[in-house]
Amino acid sequence: MTDSLLPIREIAERLGLSDDDFDPYGKHTAKLNLGLLDKMADRPKGKLIMVTAITPTSYGEGKTVCAVGLAQAICRHGRRGIITSREPSLGPIFGVKGGATGGGKARVVPSHLINLHFTGDFHAITSAHNLLAAALDAHIHHGNALDLDVNNISWPRTLDMNDRSLRKLVSGIGGKANGVPRETGFVITAASEVMAILALATSRADLRTRLENIVVGYDRSGGPVRAGQLGVTGAMMVVLAEALKPNLVQTLENTPALVHTGPFGNIAHGTSSVISQRIGLALADYVVNESGFGADLGAEKFFDIVMPMSGHVPSAAVLVATARALAAHGSGGAGETGPAAVERGLPNLERHLTNLRKFDLPVVVGVNRFPNDTDEELAVIESFCERQGVECSMVEVYQRGGEGGMDLAAKVMAAADAPREKQAKPLYELDLPLEAKIERIATGIYGADGVDFEPAARRKLKKYSSIGFGGVPVCIAKPQSSFTDDPKALNAPTGWRLTISDVNLSAGAGFVVAIAGSMMLMPGLPAVPHATKLDLTDDGRILGMDW
Repeated sequence: MTDSLLPIREIAERLGLSDDDFDPYGKHTAKLNLGLLDKMADRPKGKLIMVTAITPTSYGEGKTVCAVGLAQAICRHGRRGIITSREPSLGPIFGVKGGATGGGKARVVPSHLINLHFTGDFHAITSAHNLLAAALDAHIHHGNALDLDVNNISWPRTLDMNDRSLRKLVSGIGGKANGVPRETGFVITAASEVMAILALATSRADLRTRLENIVVGYDRSGGPVRAGQLGVTGAMMVVLAEALKPNLVQTLENTPALVHTGPFGNIAHGTSSVISQRIGLALADYVVNESGFGADLGAEKFFDIVMPMSGHVPSAAVLVATARALAAHGSGGAGETGPAAVERGLPNLERHLTNLRKFDLPVVVGVNRFPNDTDEELAVIESFCERQGVECSMVEVYQRGGEGGMDLAAKVMAAADAPREKQAKPLYELDLPLEAKIERIATGIYGADGVDFEPAARRKLKKYSSIGFGGVPVCIAKPQSSFTDDPKALNAPTGWRLTISDVNLSAGAGFVVAIAGSMMLMPGLPAVPHATKLDLTDDGRILGMDW
């Protein structure tokens, strides 16, 4: 659908950008030049609005739809609005969800380009990551001057695809000419540390420092070996040169959208790039920033990882809920609908609302209304919000675009603009021990009674602290479909303990990744993947991508 699209130059001009500020990538996409960071450094900053959600079903609850519609509605109110969102991964596109640009009349466009190769950022990240892996193996093959312990190498390879067979493998087999045999594996590109680094970097200099600080493994005396010691950081910078620049596109209502980087919210930190947010805050009155999956994942990680590193403090949050998801939680996934099932699912909404309030942030509940929702089901949610003393808005942006989000926008802007004595704050102090930070999240956000650390995870946490990484934040990789490490445990479970099975160090990104339960950093395809619904017609039309 391109009839309503404006040339990207016109979108840029509406933002007050000159030709020197962007490079067109076709008719409807542009890369913003990093000189904007200095050019706009002294401008007054807009308000950052976080859009998060309750625990979703496998098909999502329309969080991106609501974020897009909210940005469109803000513009309809006569204010300058921008959405900052993540680039889609091919994994979910070919897997379950099928796309990540919104839907209906609340969509970022051109959707088919954004959902596929876009401007090549994911490919650049994949190549930079694998360049480092290749250099690492080549270094070992050609004499191993850094004395790397081949049994203690932590740098995997990466691929932007769901492929469970690549999780664990042995490389270098077939004789000496093919390298040194060792156990390794792949993570999906959205979980690559290079993805996290690109998303958190604030400049080219910061990107270089973070890449150099990547810990790829340990030498035989137990000391960390960093990417900078392998001599390919400059080459990685070259590969990532264009990928560091944010992508400018638009919504169906020509609202500017900055779509950049794509860390998952379940296995990574789950939000758009710091650079895109920073540019957006200088260009708009309100920046609508989507964070991945439920508020226990993307939102928590924004407050505890992204906010302290970037200084970007949200002024308000939208908690997206649906009657469909609450009924699923209330019926244990049995497919029951109706007001009684929605009522039984309210503890999930309540826990997310309580959690967001712990960060000292005003919250508006946005109920993404589906056509088959009944007035009785929606009344249950409205009544709950009234009892909780929280603003609630019925959102119909999928069917009506920005017009269907006018009430939500008015309530969110009022919440963001209201005088406040406190700013949003992280859940924990960075000087807490790593184990204590994990426990604070598990008990304070997930509702666990405590945390059980597998011996290997506890040993790694002790090692990371001993080599100077005890004071970094933690990023917990956990199923998105549950507060717990059991993806089938719905609603708001109590009387359980979180298991941390493994821990990885992301030294360049600046955090430690704790793996909950059997969570995988390389997803697998379902029995009937969405890829089976995609096709290309003889006249070049893409089928199966009408989101």
